[in-house]
Amino acid sequence: MRPDVETARAARLACRGTIAPTAGMAPGFTQCNMISLPRDWAWDFLLFAQRNPKPCPVLDVTDPGSFETALAPGADLRTDIPLYRIWRDGVLTDEVADATDAWAEHPDLVSFLIGCSFTFETPLQAGGIEVRHIAEGCNVPMFLTNRACRPAGRLHGPMVVSMRPIPADRVADAAMISGRFPAVHGAPVHVGAPEALGIADLSRPDFGDPVEIRAGELPVFWACGVTPQAAVMASRPPFAITHAPGHMFITDIPDSQWQV
Repeated sequence: MRPDVETARAARLACRGTIAPTAGMAPGFTQCNMISLPRDWAWDFLLFAQRNPKPCPVLDVTDPGSFETALAPGADLRTDIPLYRIWRDGVLTDEVADATDAWAEHPDLVSFLIGCSFTFETPLQAGGIEVRHIAEGCNVPMFLTNRACRPAGRLHGPMVVSMRPIPADRVADAAMISGRFPAVHGAPVHVGAPEALGIADLSRPDFGDPVEIRAGELPVFWACGVTPQAAVMASRPPFAITHAPGHMFITDIPDSQWQV
């Protein structure tokens, strides 16, 4: 059954007044990462995403200056994300609940909506696999890695991953379920051995919150749409607006649209 689109619209309206991670909100609807860059940097980012499709699967690109997306007609990219990050010369200068004023600083912004692993969390739960950060009511843990993305133009940086603890005997199932959604990161990029990714301490994520890892569970890592923010920090474009990690844009598109 196709989920009721009013659920997604109501969740977006709620995001205008509530600063909270969106994992578990509007189940059945696709959530997106966002990065908005001046037009002069848009081609570099489009090429960066094309060369790094696992962490940067682009679902929509706006016209310069537009704050509307075909993924949610009538929505406003300046207001409908719970928390935004404002970047200047690669430095995080502010976090705001409404990006309208910041948007006005650069009237030629091009926005990229990027697939999010939250999209396959509902199928994971339907398959009997607990999603720990939803169960604990916190943000998903995310980590910078030692895996460099393929550079493009002026953009470069490391891949970011999200982590979910999965019972060892369900890892193959989690990989199979998420692998059916290649447009939103797909199957994991790594299982176990966080040190192989350059991650020293799973209790200290670079973004998001730590979660419990129980006996018999393995840390499973998926490519993450926070990767563009790592590229901003490394490449230092003059200006950018992004979502705050874990605080996503909820679309009107059912998750099932991306399943193959």
